[in-house]
This record gives sequence, structure tokens and C-alpha cells, in this order.
Amino acid sequence: MTSEKKPALGRVMVIGGCGFLGHHVVRLVLRDYTTTSVSVIDLRCGNNRRPDSDGVRYHEADITDAARLDDIFAEERPDVIIHTASPAAQANDSVSHALFKKVNVDGTQAIIDAARKAGVKALVYTSSASVASDNKSDLINADERWPVIRGANQSEYYSETKAWAEELVLKANRAPEGPNLLTCAIRPSGIIGEGDRMAIYHMINIYRQGRTGVQVGNNDNLFDFTYVENVAHGHLLAAVALLATAKSSTVPLDTERVDGEAFFITNDSPVYFWDFTRAVWAAAGSPLGTDHVRKLPRSVGMVLGFLSEVFFGIIGKPPTFNRQRIVYSCMTRYYDITKAKKRLGYKPLVSLDEGVRRSVRWTLEQEEKAKAKGQ
Repeated sequence: MTSEKKPALGRVMVIGGCGFLGHHVVRLVLRDYTTTSVSVIDLRCGNNRRPDSDGVRYHEADITDAARLDDIFAEERPDVIIHTASPAAQANDSVSHALFKKVNVDGTQAIIDAARKAGVKALVYTSSASVASDNKSDLINADERWPVIRGANQSEYYSETKAWAEELVLKANRAPEGPNLLTCAIRPSGIIGEGDRMAIYHMINIYRQGRTGVQVGNNDNLFDFTYVENVAHGHLLAAVALLATAKSSTVPLDTERVDGEAFFITNDSPVYFWDFTRAVWAAAGSPLGTDHVRKLPRSVGMVLGFLSEVFFGIIGKPPTFNRQRIVYSCMTRYYDITKAKKRLGYKPLVSLDEGVRRSVRWTLEQEEKAKAKGQ
């Protein structure tokens, strides 16, 4: 992309900009867009920092601290906010629930309030594709017309709080309290990439432990994984669209509008779950195919998951696998991203195969660095 064709974003602020997704958003902003300034807010700014020569300004802050946010917003005067901050969805206990509520809901509301005061034009929120899932039923080519699952029907509190925060963000669009603030939400599915310490990390651990010979279910369930650069790209396309709407004197047609809307973002390449897992193992160095694989019925997997939870609960350690991971490995979960294609002009920048290679390469490099440090 040549410099004269780079879209202008003005003053950009990335909240959670030192995190997994957030630091990729910062990288793409610097690579693909022209800006007046780029700033980051994160709880800790030690990881994934850009070189000083890039001119990114970093601010450490708890996003539930309204006074601190007001001070930073007054200093940076952002035109665009990309709000990616969120705890990792790794636990489902009361302590994690309190953290999910604090960061995802209370923190998002504090950001909305600060944005209104500071005259922010565009707010893009990182929601999750899981807001449409009850974590039991299959999602087959789901699009934004599917209902958001809340309350008693939502079995994961993380997804509940992401849906709650998404609702806050979308309701803030053109609201009387801040009529010039335009908002939208991006719902990514199954993010992988450099910085991922969940999906790819766990799959490589299974390979390291010699457990590639077990498959739960029939591998007939399609799943959407998304490379992180494509997710970042979707956020920034949304920001450009919101800024264009802010400049316009007319409200877009309902079939064209971005403000007040949510968008699923994927690699547009649904893949059978165990085929994806084996692609990760192959990229990590596994020479094995499928001849050694034994298939377990989902029901057996659920029993083993329960026993694993009980055993590791007794010894006070997190289980190596649990029933929820069994459910995910057998669940069909893919999305129709036509809306993002038409309204944002979205298409993946990086293929899923290349995304897997990059993700695995980064994870192996981290293993080598840890070994070199004696960890």
C-alpha cells in the first residue's frame, strides 16, 4: 500500500494495545494507515512495545479508573478508539467472573463515558463470536441475524460479559449523551497468531505429550479459526467506515451502515476441527498422519473430561483437559461474514494455512527462548 493511498485515521488510541490482538492492531495502524498520533492504554505496557522510533505513546492504566482515563483522553484527544482490552477466557470460577465483569463491562462503560467527554468520533469494540453461542448447540453459517445468547441460556460468563459490553457499545452509538460518538463491534472467531498463548499453545502441548493418537468425535464439525492480522484488519476497516460516516451529512442506508452494528470476522475458511489440529501438529514437526488415530465417541470424551476435572481438582492443579474442551472439539461453529465483506470491504489479508505456519513458528521460537533462559 503506497503512502498516498493509505487511509487517514487521525489520532488513534488502542486500548489493550500491548495484548495479543491489540499489539497487532498497533502494528497495522503504523504499516497501513496515516495518523496524527498513535497511543496505547494497557494495564502493563512492558510487553509488545513498539520501538521508540515509531512514536507510539504508552499509558499504563486500569480502564475502570475513570479519572485516569479522563486525564489520558484529555492529553491524547483521540479521534478513533480501538478497544481490545479483555482478560483471557481461561477460567470459569468466581474470581474470574468478577474480573470479567470488572474489565469487560465496567471498563467498557468507563471508556464510553470518557470517549463522550473527549469528543471521540469512532469507537470500535472487540466483542466475540461466542456471544451467539450457548456452547452446546452447533452454529452453522451463523450471521448477525442470529440472536445474542444472554442470561440463563449462556453457559460461559466470559461470553455473557462480552455480549453485555457489546450491548453497551452499540447502544452508545449516536446516543443523546454523546450524539457525535459512532460505535460498532467486531466479533472474531477463534483467534490464532503471534502472541497466542491459548489455542495453538495447547495444541502443541498435546503434540509434545505424545497425545496425537486420540480423536474425540468423527471430525465432521467445521470450525472457524481466524489469523490475528485479519482480525486487526477488520477493526481498522470499521474505524475508517465510522470516520467516513462522521464526515458525512447524511445517515447511511440500513443496508450500508456500520455505526451501531456488529460484524463477525473470520478467515472465511471453515476447517474440520481435527484437520486444523493436525495441521498445527504437522507445522510443529509431527511426521504422523492419521493411521495411528483412535476415535473416541463424544460421550466417552465427556466422561474422561469429568474424571480429569475431579482428579486435578483433588491435587489442586488445572486439568490438562476438561469437558468444555471436549465440547469445543466436537462442535460445529462457523460463520457467514457476508455483512463484513459488503459493508466493511473485508477480506482476509493472510490465508489460514499461512496463519498456522506463522502461529506455530512463533510458539516454537518462544519455547526456544524459554529454554535458553533455563525456564
